[in-house]
Amino acid sequence: MDDRPLILTLRLDTASRERFDALRRTHFPPGRNRLAAHVTLFHALPAEHADAVRADLADVADLAPFAVEVAGLRPLGRGVAYVLRSPELDALRAELADRWRPWLTPQDAQRFSAHVTVQNKVSPAAARALLDELTAGFVPGTARAEGLDLWRYAGGPWEFDGGYGFRPPGAAAVTGS
Repeated sequence: MDDRPLILTLRLDTASRERFDALRRTHFPPGRNRLAAHVTLFHALPAEHADAVRADLADVADLAPFAVEVAGLRPLGRGVAYVLRSPELDALRAELADRWRPWLTPQDAQRFSAHVTVQNKVSPAAARALLDELTAGFVPGTARAEGLDLWRYAGGPWEFDGGYGFRPPGAAAVTGS
């Protein structure tokens, strides 16, 4: 059995992913940026529950894609993140947390705050400078949530485990990236 923990992320539309990825490539320290930009919903789901996790994801993916507001920026101390807001995302994440509550790590059991990290692991001064720069030019926008992606932690980079595209109830399931 593969005992590596599972990570669940929200899949955003291609244009939003590309925009956040470009910011991450520009502002994340080279050599530390091993992942594409992402919205982590759960950081470490236990591998022994992988079948139940996959079944629950297939079940909850029966919804239409929805809007996610790119609402602002927030400091991370040693980095910067874009703040995301969506009642649909909050409800979806809460439903999954309720289903998985007995297995959740303390990090995954705490209050959820959707964001995309575009800088981390820098000095507080460098993080503050980027926050000021990005805030000065910030224009609120909207991304589109298109599905959920499940990953295996692989000691740094992640290994794709499966995709669960959102679709209206009754539509055929679409998996993949």
